[in-house]
Amino acid sequence: MKLIVGLGNPGKEYENTRHNVGFKFIDKFAKANNLDFNKEKFNGLYTEFNYKGEKIILLKPQKYMNLSGEVVIKFKDFYKINLEDILIICDDLDTELGKLKLKYKGSSGGHNGLKNIENHLHTKEYKRIKIGISNNKDKDRIDYVIGKMPKDELEILEKVTDNAEKILKDYLELSFDNLMNKYNSMEVIK
Repeated sequence: MKLIVGLGNPGKEYENTRHNVGFKFIDKFAKANNLDFNKEKFNGLYTEFNYKGEKIILLKPQKYMNLSGEVVIKFKDFYKINLEDILIICDDLDTELGKLKLKYKGSSGGHNGLKNIENHLHTKEYKRIKIGISNNKDKDRIDYVIGKMPKDELEILEKVTDNAEKILKDYLELSFDNLMNKYNSMEVIK
């Protein structure tokens, strides 16, 4: 069984913000596979499907970003999901807009959602897909990540999330090393 988690903040006011690209990414995958987030448990919206005999859960925590770990750990424990079968998808200030960074482990990089997940999982070793949102040092960090994106940025991120179907299917097929080799070397997702 695998748990794929897209991070974001719940509520209309956070749609199309930089912090919600994790939601947008798994929404695109769900739509491409005719899946609806029509189940709710442990403060999370989720859907599930079988892929080659394995149960896959797509999860969007419905607590605010800095409490994401509370939802993730409840799903992990309830479904008895191994740590190596958890994938977290989130925004990343330190990666250029339009690029992806896939990692096995590492620091949260100041990302409050990842910090909370690490606190609840008691490790920094879990798989992640970080979606670049760049960093505008002229703006307050919080205002920047929860601010609405201008049209040109939205268009770039649409191109990234349009690849969700291909990337997540590859995640289900390839080793994570091969997945990292394939997508970390791409300049810009088109």
